[in-house]
Amino acid sequence: MQPARPTAPDTGPRLGEKVGYGIGDFGFNLYWANISAFLLIFYTDVMGLAAAAVGTMMLITKIVDAITDPLMGALADRTRSRFGRFRPYLLYAAIPMALTGVLTWTVPDVGEGARLVWAYATFTLMMLTYTVLNIPYSALSGVITADSQQRTQLISFRFIAAFAGTMAVNWLTLDLVRWLGRGDDALGWQLTLSLYGVIATAAFVTAFLTTRERVAPPPEQRSAVRQDVMDLLHNRPWMVLFALALIIMVTIVMRSGSLAYYLKYHIGRPDLTGLFLGTYALALAVGAGLTPLMTRYVDKRRLMAWLMAGVGVVSCTMFLVPPESVWLMLALNLLVGLMLGPKSPLAFSMYADCADYTEWKTGRRATAMTFAAAAFSQKLGGALASATIAWILAGMGYVANATQSDGSRLGIALLLTVIPGGIALLAAWVMRFYPLDATTLSHVQADLRSRREATA
Repeated sequence: MQPARPTAPDTGPRLGEKVGYGIGDFGFNLYWANISAFLLIFYTDVMGLAAAAVGTMMLITKIVDAITDPLMGALADRTRSRFGRFRPYLLYAAIPMALTGVLTWTVPDVGEGARLVWAYATFTLMMLTYTVLNIPYSALSGVITADSQQRTQLISFRFIAAFAGTMAVNWLTLDLVRWLGRGDDALGWQLTLSLYGVIATAAFVTAFLTTRERVAPPPEQRSAVRQDVMDLLHNRPWMVLFALALIIMVTIVMRSGSLAYYLKYHIGRPDLTGLFLGTYALALAVGAGLTPLMTRYVDKRRLMAWLMAGVGVVSCTMFLVPPESVWLMLALNLLVGLMLGPKSPLAFSMYADCADYTEWKTGRRATAMTFAAAAFSQKLGGALASATIAWILAGMGYVANATQSDGSRLGIALLLTVIPGGIALLAAWVMRFYPLDATTLSHVQADLRSRREATA
C-alpha cells in the first residue's frame, strides 16, 4: 500500500489560512462554551428541571452523540467532492447548527415531564449536528499541512480563536440574556443563541472559503471502516491520547460547569460570573498562543505532563482559599487557565501526529477517523463531568435559586477544586505512557517524506 501523498506541494499554510481556519473554532465555541458553562444551570434554574434528571439526560444524550463520532469520521474520510473531503461540511451544516442551537435553549410552555423530553430531543439533535460539523473541521488540520510544527502553529491559531469565542460567551452571555430578555430569562436565552447562531454560521463559511486540503490518502486506498478502527486500536500513541482526552475533558468541563454555581451559591457573588469566566477564557487563549513557542524548547509529551501536574496542584490549592478572598481565587483561576490553554493545541497536534504514525505503520491513512475517535473520548469525558456535577448537587441537597445547605456548598466547592485537581494529576501520570517523543516523531515524519517523494 502506498503512503498518503500531498494533493499539492506542501508549502504550508500562510497566515491568512491559519487565521481563517482558526475563525471556524470561534464559531464552535459559541456553542461549546455555553454547553460547558451555562447549559446545566439553564436546565436547573431556567427550565426548572431536577438536577438529578438533568445529569442523567446529559450523560445519555452525550453518549449517543459520542457513538456517532466514529461514524461521522468514516463518512468524512470517504467523502469525495470538488471542495475536498472535509471542507464541504462547514458549508452545508452551518445553518442546521444554528437552528438546533436555538431549539436547545428554548423553554416550551409545557409541564416538567414534557420539558425533560424536549431537552432530551433538542440537545441530542444539536449535538448530532455539531458532530457533522466538528469532526470534518478537526480532521482538516491534519490535511492542511504535513509538517508537525506547522500543525502546532495552525492548531494554536485555532485555539486562540476558540478561547476568544469562549471568552466572549463567558463575559457577555448573561448580560445578553438580561438585555435581550428584558426580565424574561427564557426569551433572553433564545434570542442570545439566535445571535450566536448568525455569528457562528459566518465563522464556518469563513473557514470553508480560506482553507485548502493538501494531504490525501492514495487514490487506490480502499479500506473498510472496521480496518480503520483496528488501525487505531493498534496505535499505542492514539490509545494513550484517547484515555488522556477523556480524563482532561472531565477536568475542564467540571471546572467550567461548576464555576457559576460556586460564585452564585458558595461565594454569594453571581455578579462576578462574567469576570471569572471571561478572564479565565483570556488566560486559556494566552496559553494557547504561547504553545508554539514552548514546543520549540520542550517536547510535547513532557510539556503536557508538566502542565497537567500544575493544574492539579493549583486546583487543589483553591479549596483552601476562604470565600471572602475573591481576588486570590481569581488569580489562581487565571493560573489554571494559563496552564490549561496549551492542552488543546498540544492534544490536537498530537492527534494529527497519530494519523501520521498509523500511515507509517500500516500504509493506510484515516485522518477523520483519528480525530473522530478522539472526539468520542472527549465527549464521553464531558458527559461524565456534567452528569457528575448534577448528581453531586442532587446528592448534597442542592435546591435551585435558594440558600444552600453546608453540605451543598461543600459539594459545589469540591467540584471546582479538589475533584478536577485530582483528575488533572491523573492525566499527568497517564502522559508518561505516550511514546511519540520528539526524536521518534522526527524519524516517522522523515520516513513518510521519503516515501512520498519516492511515489511522486
